[in-house]
Amino acid sequence: MRTAFLPLSILTFLGAWLWTADTHVSPDMHLSAAVEAETEADPHALLFLPPIDTSQLFGTSIHCIGCHSFDPDSLALVDFFGNDVNMYDDWRSSMMANAARDPLWQAKVSQEILINPAHAEELQTTCTACHAPMGRYTATLRGQAHYLMSDLAQDSLGQDGVSCVACHMISEENLGEQFSGMISFDTSRVLFGPYPNPFFPPMMQYVGFEPVHSDHVRDAGMCASCHTLITHSVDLEGEFTGTTFVEQATYHEWLNSRYGDEQENITCQDCHMTPLEEPVVIAADYLSLDPRAPFYQHEFVGGNVFMLRMLRDFADSLGVIAGPEQFNETIDKTLYQLEHKTLTAELGYVASVLDTALFSVYLHNLAGHKFPSGYPSRRAVVEFWVVSEEGDTLFHSGQLNEDYAVIDEDQPFEPHHNIIRAEDEVQIYELVMGDVNGDLTTILERAYQSLKDNRLAPEGFVSTHSTYDTVQLVGEVLSDLDFNRNDLGEEGSGSDNILYMVPLNGYTGAVEAGVKVHYQTMPPKFLSGILADDTPEIQRFAEMYAQSDFEPVVVASDFLPEVYVESTGVADVENSFIDRGAFLPLELYPNPAAIGHEIYLHLPALTGHLHVRMYDLSGKPVLKTNLRANGRETDYALQLPHTPAGLYFLTVYAETGEKWMGKVVVF
Repeated sequence: MRTAFLPLSILTFLGAWLWTADTHVSPDMHLSAAVEAETEADPHALLFLPPIDTSQLFGTSIHCIGCHSFDPDSLALVDFFGNDVNMYDDWRSSMMANAARDPLWQAKVSQEILINPAHAEELQTTCTACHAPMGRYTATLRGQAHYLMSDLAQDSLGQDGVSCVACHMISEENLGEQFSGMISFDTSRVLFGPYPNPFFPPMMQYVGFEPVHSDHVRDAGMCASCHTLITHSVDLEGEFTGTTFVEQATYHEWLNSRYGDEQENITCQDCHMTPLEEPVVIAADYLSLDPRAPFYQHEFVGGNVFMLRMLRDFADSLGVIAGPEQFNETIDKTLYQLEHKTLTAELGYVASVLDTALFSVYLHNLAGHKFPSGYPSRRAVVEFWVVSEEGDTLFHSGQLNEDYAVIDEDQPFEPHHNIIRAEDEVQIYELVMGDVNGDLTTILERAYQSLKDNRLAPEGFVSTHSTYDTVQLVGEVLSDLDFNRNDLGEEGSGSDNILYMVPLNGYTGAVEAGVKVHYQTMPPKFLSGILADDTPEIQRFAEMYAQSDFEPVVVASDFLPEVYVESTGVADVENSFIDRGAFLPLELYPNPAAIGHEIYLHLPALTGHLHVRMYDLSGKPVLKTNLRANGRETDYALQLPHTPAGLYFLTVYAETGEKWMGKVVVF
């Protein structure tokens, strides 16, 4: 039976493995960067390096290059078409390989230390558990209470980021049950792989580890430890509140989706390591090896194009081990994933109602987790516009300025919108962190509550799932009837439908309408919270940022090149009606409502007639009726027609000029 250590008890468990004389990480205990550079021209020369010393728990990626890098004979590690798919080159330009070199991460750690210096050692030890796991856990195993950024700076194990051995040594014990950097590693000098009957002599001889088959390496739980981060909250004085905050829970989001369903089981690896179904020989220089299938490519494609570009452009100063060619390939694959596998947008024209044109934007999340997911700076901004045939802009919401900041964004943050009635209302999907006073914060340790979380849910996401306490929706999104719901009001659609109300101001004619969804990994608004403080790491990142390409990625778009809209004035209601101002949100209940049953419209004190109209999604009116206002605030009963089940729009017009609009789900 193989044994795995738990991070909280590893010292006792592995006493025989530890160095006891030295209490600090030594830079010469691992292979140097110079050795790596010398072997770059001929990686297979590394077959002649000595195996990893038995006193070391981990080894850097340099020990894997000999067999799992580019094969000049193109006999191994090529796909059906002969394209190179070797693990090492794909990995070294990924965010996994550069997790410890990430200048934004280093700047953020320095800021957290600056804000709460009394927690400096614990903060660094926690952060390095995921960004430099081999260095951090080696230090812990050797008896160090903490692993600091100063240790990382001189430790090649830590600098290797989330490397080959870091993943392939993860034990199946407690898989998917440990979070916030708590990782169980198997300590019996084995490396787990997905293929049965591994050919073990070369790895045993040249690396000093035994390859062992285990299906758990294909399990999404491999990613759980670092992609679910729960922090201990502190107040503004740095005192612990006794509460926790879910900074990110991508793994739990996946569990609460159809992708995490036992029958579907589409794992993180299936999307972020793009498996090839054709057999691939997985090691060079051994002609007798049988090809293996499926072959999981080690590209680890995510969504952080901004940081990949920064790593490429400042490779020398950051000490990265990949060149421009590798980074460009990873960037291209990342852009393809964002632009084709993340989100779909469908723009539709609903109707012209009096002096207002109605458009709907339907967004559908294709990811197996929330979008955006991960680090809380990430967000998606919906830009929508309508232009007349003369080229005049009739409406523009979500416009970005030259610095890619959102024009007219509400402060401290933009709420979720069900219906957008004015240009200064913008749909932004994001997680917003709040401190103990309910104020917005970008300091992770001060995060005490979520002020907003309207990120698009994945398909199958429901509020009754056991993980909902870590992935719950927060804010105005809870009253959005079609967010993550189908036309019958059932949860799990993984979608949202936004209604845009465009004032025509008397215009009748053809228009062009369009929508774009901009994905930002580091928007200017969040960045300003980091640049508000001053450390050497923040200064360095700011200088790099100023020279970097931080343009958002358009992950979805749709256009209507020609739509005819008509300002019908007052002809649709009584001649006494005067159209004024924008629509107000209409409160109505019950919602969803049964076909043919009554619903109630809550309205303020009014006099005269109330003109009620109900439209289906195509803009066809299905109900026209008038109510008599009684001069006081009250709830008016309305009999629903016998229409097909689905989503409908309700409008109410008062003779005094006010107008309201809302959505109702009929089943």
